[in-house]
Amino acid sequence: MTFAEPGWLGTAAVIAVLFALAAIAGERRTRGAALDYSSIAFLDATLGRGFPWTRLFVLLWVVAIVAAGGALAKPSILADVAARTGAVVLCIDTSGSMASTDVVPSRSAAARNAAGAFVGSVPPGTRVAVVAFSSEAIPLGPLVADRDAAGDQLDKIPPPNGATAIGSALAAAARLLPPSGRRAIVLVTDGVNNRGLDPLAVAKELGARGVAIYTVGIGTNGSGQIVPGTSEEAGLDEDALREIAHEANGTYARAADAGALRARLDALATAAVRERRRVDLTEPFALAAGLLALGAALGAIVVGRFP
Repeated sequence: MTFAEPGWLGTAAVIAVLFALAAIAGERRTRGAALDYSSIAFLDATLGRGFPWTRLFVLLWVVAIVAAGGALAKPSILADVAARTGAVVLCIDTSGSMASTDVVPSRSAAARNAAGAFVGSVPPGTRVAVVAFSSEAIPLGPLVADRDAAGDQLDKIPPPNGATAIGSALAAAARLLPPSGRRAIVLVTDGVNNRGLDPLAVAKELGARGVAIYTVGIGTNGSGQIVPGTSEEAGLDEDALREIAHEANGTYARAADAGALRARLDALATAAVRERRRVDLTEPFALAAGLLALGAALGAIVVGRFP
């Protein structure tokens, strides 16, 4: 936490200490005066027995004074918060290997369901678009903030067929993104790039432009699943996906089943559009100071114990 005007905090601390010392001195004078009387009943009434209400109210006032000084000092912290106008493109692999059933009911169906959860979980104000890719990349619509419109794009995802053009999908997603602001691409794929642009080269370029890429690998290696129409086994190049994410300041995760994929995309819905920003804490400090002072004042009135 940092303070733009720390002098106010120091001043408040001095005032709080002086107030506490004055309250302690006042309590001692009261005790001394009470001891001059022989009436035990009066002594009990003056000093009080049981809960130390006076000390509690003094403590509340001291904290209130410090909090008020903190508010005047303009406190702030660096925090990861959801960007107000973030933009994220979800790239969904629709190559032939997505028809594999090692992920129940199929990789393709699991990806569609998880994509729906992703769209529903992105923070308000975030614009979303969907790109489907196999041998080539196809944007299914523009960036939209309306969740129903984003859902309409998901309905256009084609059935599994063709090769895997990861680099082309990233390039197509980048063309949809604005030139500045918090921008991210979430790539869901089960294959090895074998068409189009070099994905690592595209990732490096996007990373240099401030675009984050989060990669999610779906499926299992060694599953024995054969890509329809070929004799090739459906594989997953995890090392390449890690490198793509690393080059663009993102992360890689593997989802071996439908539940894991849905959970991962649900988490990325918020994480992908978060940014590190300085958050002003002046209002919380001021509110705390007001509530503490009010509580101390009302408590003193009700109990009859004043600092």
